Amino acid sequence: MSDTVVSPVTNASRTRDLRLWLLLITALVVAADRLSKLWIEAHIDLGSAITIIPRVFRLSHVLNTGAAFSMFADSTSPERVRIVLIAFSVCVTVVIAAMIYRVGRTLSLTSFGLALILGGALGNLYDRIRFDHVVDFLEVHIGTYHWPDFNLADSAICVGACLLLLEIFRPQPKESADI
Repeated sequence: MSDTVVSPVTNASRTRDLRLWLLLITALVVAADRLSKLWIEAHIDLGSAITIIPRVFRLSHVLNTGAAFSMFADSTSPERVRIVLIAFSVCVTVVIAAMIYRVGRTLSLTSFGLALILGGALGNLYDRIRFDHVVDFLEVHIGTYHWPDFNLADSAICVGACLLLLEIFRPQPKESADI
């Protein structure tokens, strides 16, 4: 008879750790964002645009020194705005990376959304540090409404945030009550 004790297999030990895959998703977002901005800079003059769908969608080339939707772009102290935005982005990336480390063992709406948000935040952070501005190039018009120009990093952040909201409002399975 053997004195070997076999420990029970838990769900956590059977689950593959998917954090590296989530970091790959983050890296793909950063790469797609960088490549798209480089393409825009090489093919569309600053201040110009190419119409894709008349009165609906254009590829433009604008520089955003402010926050999302060009908030604070007309500030009287642009360097202070830049530093605050960089500091905020660094804090966000640290918090999101920690959250991915914590919940990233499995693929869920939450972990995928966090990976998208991290990629978008890093993409725009790189631009703010390296160039003092972010290149925005997606221009959308709906009727008489003109959505402020944005980029792939902004899109990834918005999609990631929507996935987090879906996860929050999705009905959760009821846990069995062991009495």
